[in-house]
Amino acid sequence: MRNIQLNGEGRLQHLLTTEGLPRHIITEILDSAVPFTEVAEREVKKLPLLRGKSVFNLFFENSTRTRTTFEIAAKRLSADVINLNINTSSAAKGESLLDTIDNLAAMHADMFVVRHASSGAPFLIAAHLAATGKEHISVVNAGDGRHAHPTQGLLDMYTIRHYKRDFGELTVAIVGDLLHSRVARSQIYALATLGVPEIRVIAPRTLLPSQVERLGVRVFHNIDEGLRGADVVMMLRLQNERMQGALLPSPQEYFKSYGLTPERLALAKPDAIVMHPGPMNRGVEIDSAVADGNHAVILPQVTFGIAVRMAVMSLLAGG
Repeated sequence: MRNIQLNGEGRLQHLLTTEGLPRHIITEILDSAVPFTEVAEREVKKLPLLRGKSVFNLFFENSTRTRTTFEIAAKRLSADVINLNINTSSAAKGESLLDTIDNLAAMHADMFVVRHASSGAPFLIAAHLAATGKEHISVVNAGDGRHAHPTQGLLDMYTIRHYKRDFGELTVAIVGDLLHSRVARSQIYALATLGVPEIRVIAPRTLLPSQVERLGVRVFHNIDEGLRGADVVMMLRLQNERMQGALLPSPQEYFKSYGLTPERLALAKPDAIVMHPGPMNRGVEIDSAVADGNHAVILPQVTFGIAVRMAVMSLLAGG
C-alpha cells in the first residue's frame, strides 16, 4: 500500500510521522536544512521559494515554540501565512474539523500545519483532501495527541548529526515520560531508520508504554545504568496535562530518581550532548547546571528547528 506521505513519484507530499518515512527522505530533509541554517547565520531575511503560496497554521492545541518556528520558517520562505485563532473560529462554534478544512481549502490553501489534541487528526485531514480531489494541499503534522511530532523528531536528528556526524556508532538515551510523549515516538522511529545501533529508554514503569521493547529499544528503570556510556541524552518533560491519575509520588521524588544532574551526566561519554524538546521544567527533569552547561545543545535545537521546518516546507512545495 502506498505511503500516504509520498506522492506517486515517491516524493514528499505530506509530513505526518517519522514512522515508515524512508531513510532517503529523512536524509533529504536533513541535507536540505543545511543551507537554510547557513542562511539564518548570514541573517538573510527572506528567500522566494514559497512566494505566492498560502500556509495555514491550524493549532487546535496551545503551542509557543512550535507555532512560532513554523511561522518564522514560512515567512522566511516568502509564504503568505494565515494563523487561525481556534478560540474564535467556527470550530469553537461547533463546526467539524473536516468542514473547517473544506472552507479553508476553498480559500486556495497550499499547506496546512496542524497541531491537534487527537491522535491521527493530520492523517484524517490528508486522507480527506485526497478523497475530495485536493491532493495538491500538503499537510504537516505539528503534533497530534500522544502519537507523533515529526518535525521535532527531525530537528533532533539534525542536531545529533550536526554534533556527532555519524549515526552508525551512537548510543542514544531518551529519559522521561515516554508514555505520553509524541516526541519520543518520532525520535525512536527516526533514530532506528538512520541506523543508530543502541536506543535506550529510561523511565519508571508507570511512564513507559506497554511492550515498548517492540520498537527496538533497551529499557532501563535505573537512570545511572541507562546513562552509562551514552553519546546523546534526550530529556523529556512530564506531560502532566495528559496524565490520568497519580503516576508519580511528586515532582520532587521524580527529580530525585530521574532528574539529570551533573553527577549523573558524568556517567555518559565525556563529549555527550544533552537535548530537550522544551519546554523545560528545571528541577523536575533537568538540573539548571546541566541545562545551562557546556554539554547542552537545547538552544541550538530551537534554531535548527527553523531550518528543518524551512526544508520540509520547501520540499513539500516542490523546491
